[in-house]
Amino acid sequence: MHHPQSRPLRATKSPALSGRVRVPGDKSISHRSLMFGGLAAGETRITGLLEGEDVLRTGEAMRAMGALIERRGGEWLVTGTGNGALLEPREPLDFGNAGTGVRLTMGLVGSYDMTTRFVGDASLSKRPMGRVLEPLKEMGLQVVSAEPGDRLPITLRGPRHAAPITYRVPMPSAQVKSAVLLAALNTPGVTTVIEPVPTRDHTEKMLAGFGAALEVETDAEGVRHIRIEGQPRLVGQTIAVPGDPSSAAFPLVAALIVPGSDLVIENMLMNPTRTGLVATLLEMGADITILERRNEGGEDVADLHVRSSDLKGVTVPAERAPSMIDEYPVLAVAAAFSEGETRMEGLEELRVKESDRLSAVANGLKINGVDCVEGEASLSVTGRPGGKGLGGGTVETHLDHRIAMSFLVMGLAAEKPVTIDDQAMIATSFPDFTGLMQGLGAQFG
Repeated sequence: MHHPQSRPLRATKSPALSGRVRVPGDKSISHRSLMFGGLAAGETRITGLLEGEDVLRTGEAMRAMGALIERRGGEWLVTGTGNGALLEPREPLDFGNAGTGVRLTMGLVGSYDMTTRFVGDASLSKRPMGRVLEPLKEMGLQVVSAEPGDRLPITLRGPRHAAPITYRVPMPSAQVKSAVLLAALNTPGVTTVIEPVPTRDHTEKMLAGFGAALEVETDAEGVRHIRIEGQPRLVGQTIAVPGDPSSAAFPLVAALIVPGSDLVIENMLMNPTRTGLVATLLEMGADITILERRNEGGEDVADLHVRSSDLKGVTVPAERAPSMIDEYPVLAVAAAFSEGETRMEGLEELRVKESDRLSAVANGLKINGVDCVEGEASLSVTGRPGGKGLGGGTVETHLDHRIAMSFLVMGLAAEKPVTIDDQAMIATSFPDFTGLMQGLGAQFG
């Protein structure tokens, strides 16, 4: 929920950050845990769930369609409806600010013979839904009503019998891929998604874990073909959600740019489709040691030991974008303290996030004294090692949690304080961000 009165927050130059920290559970896996648990037969037990507003909205939507979801002690218990047995929701499903939740749920209900209405907050209502709806229409879904440009509120009517399709994803998007795979769960026959550029693969891994008949083949050109058999029996699972790399990015970058910092980030998801930021920071000269690599619930997990570092500018190739799309704002902050120029390419997806994230980042950098050039799908940042002359500005967050947190991190190492215009929306993905960072020594006020 966004409060009518905004709550600004200021970050000032901090002493060395130190300690051990666990970031909230991965957002992508948390959304899917509630969805697949709510769909599967029997009970799913989830520990480490991200209890941010976005994920809880997904839980509410699953409840509205017949799942039983309760928090008991430190875990969440979900009793599912059984695949193919979701109920038509009586009220509109309100997703607040949750882009992942709304797009995946459109896929989930897209093959059901029922009518579902989707609503969201002002920010979510600006975001286009067309690219998720296109393949679903091929399967038989009808868009009964929508705002111009396929925006919320949207009412969908599923087909009596959905048709399996073969769909080549036109742009790298885990949400579009996932929506088609979820629609396939209630569709007879085999549905195939062709993915030219690999994106995060939690949907495939987790559906297989819940019992779906799914196979992934990579051809000679590196194109992934994902085939799923419709109408599988899905069975409840026990899930330990690892730490979210997109949330870990904030203490990680803060430790690199605040002199003298020494930090361990525990239990972080190291799925190769999600580690682009770590790879990029290592190329920039970051002192990051990966400890205790292990496998939990089919996902790679590790602890990261991070020490402050003298970073150097690099060019980040466009093909790395899908593995770090949410981390570019905080990478841009790291670049502001690096020697030389950092160039980021392939950023068109940032134009359609919670805000036009690309211009929000560029404007925030400029107002705080950073030299940067914003292209159509690129950003170049020329850094100032030590943060000399940086800061002093107030950043417009545009109700975007990642913009807010990125610029608070900047203020911890800049010469002058950095202020954000509103901190309220940080709760959507990282409710304890300020408390956790202050516990490491960060100066907010």
